[in-house]
Amino acid sequence: MPAKVENGTAGRVTVTRAARRAIEALRAAQGRPVMFVQSGGCCDGSDPMCFPGGEFALGEGDMLVGVVHGCTFHMNADHYEALGRPLLVLDVEPGTPGGFSLPAGDGQHFVTRVKVPRRHSS
Repeated sequence: MPAKVENGTAGRVTVTRAARRAIEALRAAQGRPVMFVQSGGCCDGSDPMCFPGGEFALGEGDMLVGVVHGCTFHMNADHYEALGRPLLVLDVEPGTPGGFSLPAGDGQHFVTRVKVPRRHSS
């Protein structure tokens, strides 16, 4: 059974300037927002999938972790919990994305960086 994480934590993703420019270009090219889905292999530096908004069927265990420039970012709730409910940073790197994911443009693909939250000591 998927972890129960409330979508009220949906401000957990930020973007770099380069990723922001790529998102803006994709929105303009698509004529609508895109959506990001962080697949099961989520670790620092992994590629999120990027699709035109509404063209990817989310699974029951997927949750909304952020909205970046009008584009939703989803992640499997179990993986999110296993990573300690981290903050995520969407960035771009040179190269092409895997699978059916949209490229970020200019010979780049999107990449997710994991910012591990600080643990408070008692």
